[in-house]
Amino acid sequence: MSPEQFFELMVKELEVHTEMQPYYKFLGKQSSWHFRRNYFLQRLRYIKKHLVDSVSAAKDIWDCGCGYGTTCLFLAMNGIKTYGTTLEFYYDTVQKRIEYWSRYGDTSLFTCTYENLFDNRPPPASYDWIIVQDTLHHLEPIDEALQIFNESLKRHGKILAVEENGNNLIQRLKLYKYRGNKRIITIWDEKLKKDILIGNENIRSLDSWEQLFKKNGFHLQGGSTQYIRYFLPFNYRFSDPEKLLEKEQHIQAGKGLRREYFFFGLNFIAEKNL
Repeated sequence: MSPEQFFELMVKELEVHTEMQPYYKFLGKQSSWHFRRNYFLQRLRYIKKHLVDSVSAAKDIWDCGCGYGTTCLFLAMNGIKTYGTTLEFYYDTVQKRIEYWSRYGDTSLFTCTYENLFDNRPPPASYDWIIVQDTLHHLEPIDEALQIFNESLKRHGKILAVEENGNNLIQRLKLYKYRGNKRIITIWDEKLKKDILIGNENIRSLDSWEQLFKKNGFHLQGGSTQYIRYFLPFNYRFSDPEKLLEKEQHIQAGKGLRREYFFFGLNFIAEKNL
């Protein structure tokens, strides 16, 4: 199933599972439709490229921080088995989604549990790939989390990271207004009945991530980095969304201030050192 087909079916699903609408705002303002669609599809295309199209696609995948299970469901629709873990309050919705998507593919390929990474460490060398989508900036202590990932991966194992660009000037200003310098906080988990340390939207730049991964036994895979979402919603009002996407890809292909400080999204792959 292509990302475009999956997106269309997911939009229809939002009419059924209305509790997801505040998170996936595709049924909100029509003016931001193409803006949100482009961003969603770019991320999904990145995952497809590395986990569906690749001849070395993984057999054992762990989606750490799978949220609503969207990525896992997309992979299941493409015949790929994935295990997801989450600490999100909307965990119960995942089970309802499985019923919807069972009409389009084998949802038994997707399993999900509610658990804390630091409480339930996987056995050593369990996975070929680990997906961390909108999750890395929440994991604390981050060094311990990356060590767990390293131990959990097989030889040549990789991490596929989908993140916000910590250098984005607009996002940095918004987050500073939201949390100031309070980048790490403790929250109470009602299901686990315990306090959990969590990154408070603690986004980082690519350079910062590279140093952290290097420190914990990884290297970033050459040519895997992708910056996405440069244009803002108002740019889409009078422009062809596909043309804007082409312009974004052209800008991100070269180094410069626009790429480093004005793209919102950041995708990259980290490979376990031998």
